[in-house]
Amino acid sequence: MEIPFYLSFREFENEYYNNLEKWFENDKNTNETDFLLTMKEIYKPYLCYNFSEDKLQTEALIQVKNCFFSFLENYGISFQIDRNSKNSNTKINSVSEAKTISMMDYAQCVLDKIHTYFQQYQISMKENETVLDYLNHYEIITLREKNGYCLDYDQHQKTIPFLKAYLPRFGSTVDISLYRDFYCSAVKIADFIDQKLKEVEAFDQSIYTELKSEAIMKIHMRGHSFLTICN
Repeated sequence: MEIPFYLSFREFENEYYNNLEKWFENDKNTNETDFLLTMKEIYKPYLCYNFSEDKLQTEALIQVKNCFFSFLENYGISFQIDRNSKNSNTKINSVSEAKTISMMDYAQCVLDKIHTYFQQYQISMKENETVLDYLNHYEIITLREKNGYCLDYDQHQKTIPFLKAYLPRFGSTVDISLYRDFYCSAVKIADFIDQKLKEVEAFDQSIYTELKSEAIMKIHMRGHSFLTICN
C-alpha cells in the first residue's frame, strides 16, 4: 500500500485512522507498529535533531550538483566540435559543485525540467495527464542544460512522495504557502508518529531517537577526525 504524503498536519491527523484501516485491509499479517515505521521513513528525511533545544526541527534540504559550462557554446567557441569523439582535444568537460537547496527549490527545478522537455520536443500533455505523470520520467529528470541543477535519478526516487503531494497538477510555479504549511507541519507529524510509537512500546525506533543518535554519532566522528589530524 502506498501511504499518502501529507503537507498539512491537520490533514495527516484527520486521515490517520482511515489510512491505518486501509493498511490492515491491504495486509492482514501486519500491525500498527509496521504502519508507523513505514510512515517514519517517509518523513524522517525532512527533519533533524536540534541539540540546543533537545527536539526535532524541520530540515527539508537536498544536495544537488550545480553544473556550469555544460557545452562549449558557453565559452563563445563558434567552430564545430565532435563531442562524441574520444580523441578530441578541444572537448571541455562540465564543471559542477555540490549545492544544498530547499525541497521547494528542488520541486521548482523538477517542474522547470518538465516544461523545458515539453518545449524542446514540442509536445504537450495529453487530455487525461497532469504534471504528476512526468515527475519521474527518466529523460526529464536527467535532462542536462547549459547551466543549472543536475539531478541524480536514484536520489530523486526518495523525493517522489513529497513531489506527488507538492507539485501542482498544472502550471509552472510551485505554491510557496503550501510549502510553508509543510515546513510548519513536519515536526508536528513527526511528534505524532513518535507518540504513537511510544504507545505501542517502540519509541526506541522513533524519529526522535534515531535522529538524535545519528547527530551524536556525527559529532563523535567529527571530533575523532579532528584528533586524528592533530596527532
